[in-house]
Amino acid sequence: MTEKIELLKPQRPVGIVGYGAYVPRYRLPAKEISRIWTEGQGGLPVTEKSVPGPDEDVATMSIEAARNALKRAGIHAHQLRAVWVGSESHPYAVKPTSTIVAEAIGAVPNTQAADWEFACKAGTEAMVAAMGMVGSKMADYTLAIGMDTAQGRPGDPLEYTAAAGGAAFIIGPAENSVAEIEASYSFVTDTPDFFRRAYQKYPEHGHRFTGEPAYFKHITAAGETMLKATGTTPEDYAYAVFHQPNAKFPQNVASALGFTREQIKTGLLVPMIGNTYSGAAIIGLTAILDVAKPGDKILMVSYGSGAGSDAMVLKVTELIDERRDKAITTIAYVERRTEIDYAEYVRMRGKLTMK
Repeated sequence: MTEKIELLKPQRPVGIVGYGAYVPRYRLPAKEISRIWTEGQGGLPVTEKSVPGPDEDVATMSIEAARNALKRAGIHAHQLRAVWVGSESHPYAVKPTSTIVAEAIGAVPNTQAADWEFACKAGTEAMVAAMGMVGSKMADYTLAIGMDTAQGRPGDPLEYTAAAGGAAFIIGPAENSVAEIEASYSFVTDTPDFFRRAYQKYPEHGHRFTGEPAYFKHITAAGETMLKATGTTPEDYAYAVFHQPNAKFPQNVASALGFTREQIKTGLLVPMIGNTYSGAAIIGLTAILDVAKPGDKILMVSYGSGAGSDAMVLKVTELIDERRDKAITTIAYVERRTEIDYAEYVRMRGKLTMK
């Protein structure tokens, strides 16, 4: 008996009413990491990575992205019935990031707030929940954020790509959206490819699990199922964006699914800013929305270690042209850079523990 795949579709059509990104200005070149640990030998997975400043964390970066999303949505923060922040680097072990963000943007006290966690897909996890809340008419507007800071053990291969940044999305009725979310589908298994136990400072990665059966199995399954269930092919999409742990993986999975380099290049930001974890797929989506035209279809597939993928099909609406210029573009954040050396990186990220 063949199992029938049911896509996640809300009763009321929903979409992205406003969106915003944030990327810190500091950049650590990959060649600088290589200079310290390998004497400049070996290949580099990215060009450079974004690093938060001494006064930046998931809360402050989420606030900036949320403010950009509110500008594009054209609504007041008190209209938000939920503020959700997905991250694997929340600044507090016990104290929500979401309440800090809600207070700063003016959404309190008549709102729901919660922090989300599912490794690198915490942002899309919050988006799927927001679809359900708006789609059931429990709320007209909800805010879903995916944001992370640069992590990675000194000298570990992960240090080259572990970066900072993310995006915020206000989910609301489709008729007021810049991009309708036509359907969502999630694919999950228990796969121990990446994890960090309590009290551990740095995450661990199960090397042999990282590609297969982790990243490629989940993204490919989610992407293929979404295409089949919606009766679409790669040719039906103007853009596609996949989780970006490095530059190679999303290009390989795009090719396996039948997408071209042209379709994915707009959202492929990881060579310039590194892997922003919970924001890795969704920040690519913001870059696409900055240039997409009404009628364009977009496929987004996130990935979170542990492991799972969320696939979404979006269709850009006529409202995109009047709203996208109301806030700073994602590529402007990417191009706004101040280069630092490894010593500055160690100081800003607290890599030297004095006690």
